[in-house]
Amino acid sequence: MKISCELCFHRCMLEEGQTGACRARVNRGGQIVPLNYGKLTSLALDPIEKKPLRRFHPGSWILSVGSFGCNLRCPFCQNAEIAAAGAEIPTEECSPERLVQTALRLRSQGNLGLAYTYNEPLVGYEYVRDCARLAREAGLVNVLVSNGTVEEGPWRELLPLIDAANIDLKGFTREWYRKLGGDLDTVKRSIVQAAGRCHLEVTTLVVPGENDTEEEMQALSGWLASVDPDIPLHISRFFPRHHMNDRPPTPVATVYRLAEVARENLHYVYTGNC
Repeated sequence: MKISCELCFHRCMLEEGQTGACRARVNRGGQIVPLNYGKLTSLALDPIEKKPLRRFHPGSWILSVGSFGCNLRCPFCQNAEIAAAGAEIPTEECSPERLVQTALRLRSQGNLGLAYTYNEPLVGYEYVRDCARLAREAGLVNVLVSNGTVEEGPWRELLPLIDAANIDLKGFTREWYRKLGGDLDTVKRSIVQAAGRCHLEVTTLVVPGENDTEEEMQALSGWLASVDPDIPLHISRFFPRHHMNDRPPTPVATVYRLAEVARENLHYVYTGNC
């Protein structure tokens, strides 16, 4: 019997043993099970600014953890080796208890807590939730770096455990999001719900010929300001990667110009990869 995965807008209808579009969730015995629970592909102590978070404990460090899978199909993905992978990728088993103990040991090196990042962490929703609960009990902070493509119920359940988030707003047209296998309205809703419930920053990667016009940045930054003009926006430079090698890197001048457009609406605008 087919069942529906209710985590994101794709609502994949899965036969027994079938894996969803994210490559990380499977129908097993009539239940949706995360294949990537406790299976890590990446673990590193990073500067908080690398998430990127510029206005949340600047100068500190955070233990960053990644698994595999993603519910988008961005052709320019910077972490495609894990985000576009499934259960066949080599991983290391790490229970929530073990991960939190590792984070606690790194406090002496300035670690604040845990950042769920690298692939799309929310396709491993249950692991993020369980780790975040234990981290909160241990006095650690929880940081989420996400594409924001999650349904309202799971998102509302998780947000009380999240101290800071950076959400990718990959553009401001439904056409561009369709090319990425995503849904603009879902991401906008996730941003609205996170604002005021945790520290929130937003990142937009500027891809030449796709989302690089002043008109789109004016619309994007104007909408973000209507949510809260104090939300920091990171405008990041594209480099050819994965399946998108058919165009040059974003001109630095374009990034700076779009940042000036965004500053007409927002108080905190940063440029990245320049």
